[in-house]
Amino acid sequence: MKQLFGIVKGITSIMDKLAGLCFFSVMLLIVANIILRTVFNQPILGTYELVGFLTAMGVALALAHCAFQDGHISVSFIMEHFPRKLQSSAAVLVNAASLILWVAAVWSLGKYGHTMRIKGLVSPSAEIPVYPFIYLVAFGLLGLSLVLFYQFLASFGKVLGNDSAKKVAR
Repeated sequence: MKQLFGIVKGITSIMDKLAGLCFFSVMLLIVANIILRTVFNQPILGTYELVGFLTAMGVALALAHCAFQDGHISVSFIMEHFPRKLQSSAAVLVNAASLILWVAAVWSLGKYGHTMRIKGLVSPSAEIPVYPFIYLVAFGLLGLSLVLFYQFLASFGKVLGNDSAKKVAR
């Protein structure tokens, strides 16, 4: 379990750095577009599309790290009043349902990206192929699925009373 923890932590850290790079690129692109538009009257073609693509990639890549750090909002004030065993069982069910949902989303995005590649869909003004961005969003959600899989195993270990899962899981 410790080895899986290290792998998931490393992958999510890399994905978080890539997300930061996406958002930094958005900032540079917007500033460069404003300067070029104002000073030289030459805006960057497709800025709106590129900002949308980079933002979608940034959000998708950051989700895994946020989930790994337990950064998502959760409503647990009701569950806190139930016994630990019931809390752990509920966590297994929630993690399993979340994992199934996000794996299905990754699968659907992969199929959609493949369809867009075959159709040759490009963005309207800059004519940038759309499918690489769809694949990268799917990759980000795959990272989230990996975190959910780890959390599922950790919560399942708590239900079974596995001491190593208790030590590694947050």
